[in-house]
Amino acid sequence: MKKLISLMFLIPALFACSQGAIDAPQAEARAIEKHERCHLCGMMITKYPGPKGQVHLKGQSKVPKFCSTRDMFNFALQAENRRQISALFVHDMGATDWDHPGDEAFVDARTAWYVYGTSKKAVMGPAVASFKTQSQAVEFAREFGGAVLPFEQVDLALLSGE
Repeated sequence: MKKLISLMFLIPALFACSQGAIDAPQAEARAIEKHERCHLCGMMITKYPGPKGQVHLKGQSKVPKFCSTRDMFNFALQAENRRQISALFVHDMGATDWDHPGDEAFVDARTAWYVYGTSKKAVMGPAVASFKTQSQAVEFAREFGGAVLPFEQVDLALLSGE
């Protein structure tokens, strides 16, 4: 009987814990301000065309922002940074202008699709173009070349040209 009474008090506590997880606020992409500089290379982010990225780090209020998805990946894929990441965002280039990507077009980088090896240029050469859907990425690759990849297949070896 004692076990049953103890269990009756434990169930509401477990429910309350699970509700907190459901109600916890999710990270949201932040606007890139006109004079912000890339966290990796120091270049002005909004001065150049192509998709940008941002990384949200656990316990940090400052959000590193990047002038390109390539720089975002080069930062995020480093072992010392990878374990600190709580969210990643990239521009959906199917929903925004290449030359001036808008803040309203950020999507979760982990569910996005990428076109690597495209003829389309970004900040420091070839872009790693990002898209919300695979079909948009395929359409872009048909027009501008490149391989369509999910997030998991973009790695440091690929980015270094190996």
